[in-house]
Amino acid sequence: MAAIVGLRFFLPSALSVGPDWVMAPLVAALLVPSIVMHYRHRHRANQTLGYILLVLVTGDMVASLGLLIARLPAHSEQPRELLLAAVGLWSSNVLVFASWYWRLDGGGPNVRDHIEHHETGAFLFPQMQMRVRGWKPGFVDYLFLAFNTSTAFSPTDVPVLSRWAKVMMMVQSSISLGTVVILAGRAVNIL
Repeated sequence: MAAIVGLRFFLPSALSVGPDWVMAPLVAALLVPSIVMHYRHRHRANQTLGYILLVLVTGDMVASLGLLIARLPAHSEQPRELLLAAVGLWSSNVLVFASWYWRLDGGGPNVRDHIEHHETGAFLFPQMQMRVRGWKPGFVDYLFLAFNTSTAFSPTDVPVLSRWAKVMMMVQSSISLGTVVILAGRAVNIL
């Protein structure tokens, strides 16, 4: 979450909803109680705060992308600003969707922490096919999945099993495609 908030500062101020700094205290106000709830084993509260936090950062990222696309015809952004905005939005897209997959797959991290090994979920990781005992996906596994989805516009080594995950991956790929093709292409064209 800190990386997502930090990436927001890559964007020109005109592409942020509200002041640049406003997301940091909002995220902290939700993240700190979420962590406390996790350590107190209040998993439902932790899960709810996690969902609220993800909705907040997802909405902010989509709003920034919308503002940037709306400003493109006016040619008001400099090429360097467009490239930085594209990098910031693309990276945020990867982190936001990795967080969603981590939060939703197999009941979420609180459920996965209490099982011996991961056998079912929305994604079929290679370790599940090889029946690796004691293996459970961690955040890095979902980050790898989100990175590949944003880069290749499809999953690479992790088949998608559930409909919700397929829809989310289509949304993630669409955001990535919009960021890379429209924004970076426009910035390179200006150069």
